[in-house]
Amino acid sequence: MKKFDVTALGELLIDFTADGKLSSQGNQLFEANPGGAPCNVLAMLQKLGRQTAFIGKVGNDSFGKLLKDTVQKAGINTDNLLMDNNVPTTLAFVHTASDGDRGFSFYRNPGADMMLRSQEINLDLIKNSKIFHFGTLSMTDSDVEVATKTAIEAAKQSGAILSFDPNLRPPLWKNLDLAKEKIKYGLSQCDILKISDNEIEFMTDTDDIDEGIQLIRKEYDIPLVCATMGKNGSKVYYKNIIVSRETFLDVNTVETTGAGDTFMACVLDAVLKNGLDGFDEQKLYEMLTFANAASSIITTRRGALKVMPEKEEVLNFLAEHK
Repeated sequence: MKKFDVTALGELLIDFTADGKLSSQGNQLFEANPGGAPCNVLAMLQKLGRQTAFIGKVGNDSFGKLLKDTVQKAGINTDNLLMDNNVPTTLAFVHTASDGDRGFSFYRNPGADMMLRSQEINLDLIKNSKIFHFGTLSMTDSDVEVATKTAIEAAKQSGAILSFDPNLRPPLWKNLDLAKEKIKYGLSQCDILKISDNEIEFMTDTDDIDEGIQLIRKEYDIPLVCATMGKNGSKVYYKNIIVSRETFLDVNTVETTGAGDTFMACVLDAVLKNGLDGFDEQKLYEMLTFANAASSIITTRRGALKVMPEKEEVLNFLAEHK
């Protein structure tokens, strides 16, 4: 029996989110929200009763200490969350449009999450995990890319299921051809893929979701593929089955930070429950329904890591939206 349900490697940072208010001097106020896609996923999994661990690095500064404390309070194992004495914690400023969609400005040149090295990874954490989850932000720099690939190889050797979310952030790449190359690597390694509509178009040059996923599946043998499409809901592609589910639009939406991570966590929870080979059409529909509902809830809150919904909250939400 493996100790951890999911271990994730990647970025842990502060998302500065505009709260819509002005100071007494008329300046825009920002809220410092703990974030980072891989750890957001783990935070939601903890809410679903799963045991998780995080591998990464933050600065040995006030923000890094805040992040480590937040992750520990979420119940996530932090044995391999390291603190860098020389490089500060990565910061992201989230700019939210009127429809809740986002843009990002990053302070990461470098950021502490980029300083993780292969020899610093606790491979026992990975070997004791049922699922290993990763993205591409830990492949934007050569040394941390080597660390990421070391972890992926250890996960494969241990028989773990590999989960991948490209989480494309164009400002963090030297050029987008390099981003595409690293996403292709992730596609070649994973058993579970969560990919957004804009990432599908980026990788396949088509805005037709079904066509884009067909191209990806033709090139990469990925057992379970989920496409997220914002207000247009989500789809899952599994064997010869395609299931779609509309979203739950909420008039109280303030921003979409963490929605994809919440969705990803619910997918991984369903895989842990059913096994990668244990899905049928009904179970896939139930997975999408729960994931869409949880994602809708998180859009009504600023940030993600600290405010993931409880399982009972999602179930009550679904009962109200039958």
